Amino acid sequence: MPKEYFVYIATNKRNTVFYTGVTNDIMRRMHEHRNGSPDGFTIKYRIGKLVYSETFPTAEDAISAEKKIKAGSRQKKIALIESRNPSYQDLLEIASLRSQ
Repeated sequence: MPKEYFVYIATNKRNTVFYTGVTNDIMRRMHEHRNGSPDGFTIKYRIGKLVYSETFPTAEDAISAEKKIKAGSRQKKIALIESRNPSYQDLLEIASLRSQ
């Protein structure tokens, strides 16, 4: 099975702070964010809600996309999130509801 790489944007409960990252295991990575690891930023701002994700076939493609998102303004991040998830729902909660 081919590996997938994810670029994601996570936020806090009030959607006031955005964290952009890349991972090959979105479930594991969001679990880390929600449980206060591995870095201080996610602990300090209580990042734990997945509001945007996109998959890529290679790590290089995902890293390139992550860099573009990070280089953009806050308004561009908001527009990107709202283009797919205008109500800022937690995408992991939606996925778990669908799998039940």
